[in-house]
Formats: sequence, structure tokens, C-alpha cells
Amino acid sequence: MTKHTVLVTGGTGTLGRQVVPLLRAAGPPVRVLSRQDRPDADSVTYVRGDLLGDPATAARQLDAALAGVDTVLHLAGGPKGDDVATRLLVAAARRAGVRHLVYISVIGADRLPLGYFRAKHAAERAVADSGLPYTILRAAQFHDLAFTVAEKMARLPLVPAPGGVRWQPVDVREVAARLVELALDGPAGPVPDLAGPTVYEMGELTRGYLAARGRSRRHLPLRVPGRVGRAYRAGENLAPAGAEHGRRTWEEYLAERLAG
Repeated sequence: MTKHTVLVTGGTGTLGRQVVPLLRAAGPPVRVLSRQDRPDADSVTYVRGDLLGDPATAARQLDAALAGVDTVLHLAGGPKGDDVATRLLVAAARRAGVRHLVYISVIGADRLPLGYFRAKHAAERAVADSGLPYTILRAAQFHDLAFTVAEKMARLPLVPAPGGVRWQPVDVREVAARLVELALDGPAGPVPDLAGPTVYEMGELTRGYLAARGRSRRHLPLRVPGRVGRAYRAGENLAPAGAEHGRRTWEEYLAERLAG
């Protein structure tokens, strides 16, 4: 049976570095869109393309990158512009006749009044309204991001502890495995969200980080004001009923990360 080519955007990022080897192991030809020229390696073809570059140039790059592609796994993302980049990709995918577009979004994309979440929700709409067969998976923040935030806050003499702000961090490898399953299966539309096994107050995450480092700091309780604070206190960023849950905990991640 012919194995159809999969194009991965964001294939060199935190999530992409986990997804690409899993795709390779599964067998289909893998093509990775990269902003920089890269030599092909480990049976992966790298193609040049910048989703946030000049639109005309990006469109030409995408047309070349998508030639012969059956499935697109859209992992590329950043603090700004996810909606713009996704609309550009969707237009090119339509021109190329892509048969399955898989998009990774974030839990609470339609509920958190923050620019990043709004852009993610707009990107979801671009995918869902594209006319292309699609799958959208919303995931919680990765342990890697929680580690970065905790590490930065732990450097302060008083560690901020925003009351009512809770995260449900998930392991990036579990998200990668789920995305590969979805990409190799048929289009499923919105699928159940994927979060970690445990909900933590932000103060708990930093205390866990400090304990794993053998350090201690005083915590400064804070209240996040306005609509953003209300949304977090209401748990709008947490997994809803019917979500799926990973198994790897924050504590297990910390032990492995710091042992390395």
C-alpha cells in the first residue's frame, strides 16, 4: 500500500522534535517545513518556508512544500500570528488538495481573554471552515513550559503565587504520540482535549521545582485582576468533562529533567 507524504510545520520545535521520529517510525515519507535551509537527515526531507514571512513568498514556498502531500500536521506556533499563519497554510493546502489537516491548539482557546488564546481560536476556525477534512486536538500547557515559568519565578527573592491560577501540565511525548495517531487515522474534527493527570496551583508548581532543586523561597500571594483572573479562577484553561488525560506527572518530569 502506498504511504502518503506527511508535511509537518513546526517540526523542529519542542513538540515537533517528538512528533517527527514517531512519524518516521510509522513509515510514511516525512517532510518538514523549516524557516532555515536544512540538509535532509534521518529519512526526513526539509523544505524552506516561513509562515509569517512575506505572504507572496510564503505562498510560493508552501505550494512547493505541499506538492504531493496527503496529510499536514500543523504544529508551528508562537506568541503572535498563529491565526495569520494558519490561514495562509489553509489556503495553500486547499490549492494542493490536501486530504487531512491536523492542528494542535490549546485548552481554553475559546474561553481565555488573552491574545494568544484568541489567535489559537481564530486558527481553529480557519481550519474548521476551510472545507478541508481536518482534526483539531486541544492540549494543556506542556511540562516544558511549566518548567521554564517555574525556573524564572524561582530566581526572584519573593516568588509570585497568583491565587486561583491553576495549570494541568501534560507531557509533550504523550501529546506527540496522540497527534501521530490522529494524523495516521482519518479526519475526526474536534477530538477530546488532552491534559495532564493532575491540576496544580501555580505556587505548587514553583514549590515542586524549588524542592527538586533543593532550594526554598518565600512566596508572595497575588490576585490576578479583571477578566483574565476571573477566567483562570473559573478553571477555563483546565480540561473539560470528557477530556483525555496523560499519565506522566509534573513530579516525574522534574525528576527526569533535573537528573539529566
